Amino acid sequence: MKHPFPIQCSLELEVYATRDAMGKAAARDAAAAIKETINKKGKAVVVFAAAPSQNEFLAHLAKERGIDWAKVICFHLDEYIDLPRNHPNTFEMYLREHIFDLVKPKTLYFMKGIKGSAKEVSRRYAALIKKQGGADIACIGIGENGHIAFNEPGSDLEDSEMIRAITIDDRSAKQQYRDYKDHPNPAARYTALKSVPRKAWTMTVPAILSAKKIFTIVPAPQKADAVKKMWEGPITSACPSSALRRHRFVRIYLDRDSAALLK
Repeated sequence: MKHPFPIQCSLELEVYATRDAMGKAAARDAAAAIKETINKKGKAVVVFAAAPSQNEFLAHLAKERGIDWAKVICFHLDEYIDLPRNHPNTFEMYLREHIFDLVKPKTLYFMKGIKGSAKEVSRRYAALIKKQGGADIACIGIGENGHIAFNEPGSDLEDSEMIRAITIDDRSAKQQYRDYKDHPNPAARYTALKSVPRKAWTMTVPAILSAKKIFTIVPAPQKADAVKKMWEGPITSACPSSALRRHRFVRIYLDRDSAALLK
């Protein structure tokens, strides 16, 4: 699917002293965009990322006043294929805990809620997004290797599909292991790196860029190298997040740690 916008750098990047201040600012701006979209269209189609990097953002978004969540249509960026539904490490369960159970949107679509093979789920989830008119807003993060969703380095920046089943690369698997090995819920802890699932569904890069507005929340020192490559390097499949610079409305929120290597 060809990207609908010309390649141009039109990003806005903001750096905050703390993760909490970063999350609060991103929530304020995303909430304003959701309310504006509802006022214009009568609904807002929003896609969410699921990762510890989103904790502060989602906590503040859940507290934002004036969002009519009954008019918000919710999707998510990616999901593990290998884990059973309701496993604590699924992205569905993360989003239920951190935002959906708190704000009670009327309409939620989960990849795990669709029956069929991995390819069938990909096709049917894409059809649901298209049926809603596409994403108005995407709230995303950036991985340590520069991925967005699970578009790993080498992913096709002009992918013709909206949802694709992929294999998670080694660095992403290590990131997932570190994120969850000390999780407060023992059932969510990975006992070893080999326990991390390696098969996942992901919205492709063009699918993410088809959202009208993108809010990108990226804290922590381990993200600093990826942020530098995304912001200062070439637009390349070696760093899929660099494709964000093709979009006409992207807001990037960093803390001091993730911004540490920027010129």
